[in-house]
Amino acid sequence: MPVPIRRLCVALTLCCALLACSTACGSERTVEKASTKDSTAVLAAGTPTPTTSAERRTFAKARFVLDAGLAAGAAYQWIVKPWKAGAFNKGAQGRRTALVKAGLAGAFAYNRLKAAQRNAQGDPTLAKALAPLGAGIDALKNLPSRLRKGDTGAASSFNDVIGDVKHAGASAGAPVRDQVPSASELAKGS
Repeated sequence: MPVPIRRLCVALTLCCALLACSTACGSERTVEKASTKDSTAVLAAGTPTPTTSAERRTFAKARFVLDAGLAAGAAYQWIVKPWKAGAFNKGAQGRRTALVKAGLAGAFAYNRLKAAQRNAQGDPTLAKALAPLGAGIDALKNLPSRLRKGDTGAASSFNDVIGDVKHAGASAGAPVRDQVPSASELAKGS
């Protein structure tokens, strides 16, 4: 006799919940037993050590290139290309969809540019090259509202800031190439 799919889904969900609860409860008991025996040994073994500034500096350029590349790819794919095609103009077919995608891409690109800016602080050459661009990156925060109002210069300013970041990276020895993020990365925003 076949079992309805709904029953299987409920059973699977309950099994997963029980497994998660038993795993969580079991780990707490283990920690309690260990902490009563020798709490200092457990704390010393379980405490992570912070990275040194030299270790953070090791991958600063690579992280900068990745974050700036993702920002540039998202901006080009979902902001600059539709802007050049006229998708943001009033009365254009698919305008609302283009604006939603541009808003998501703008938020994603802003997030990645801020991360690239933080990563650049780990490398003195990148930090010096990117320092004058801080105000331009912060100005991108209000891009979605500017696009909704019909400001055609918003996409242009976004493209200009991305170009400046790419130029600053190249001058510091970290050339940036566009990397178009997947739709799931764009939706997550990271």
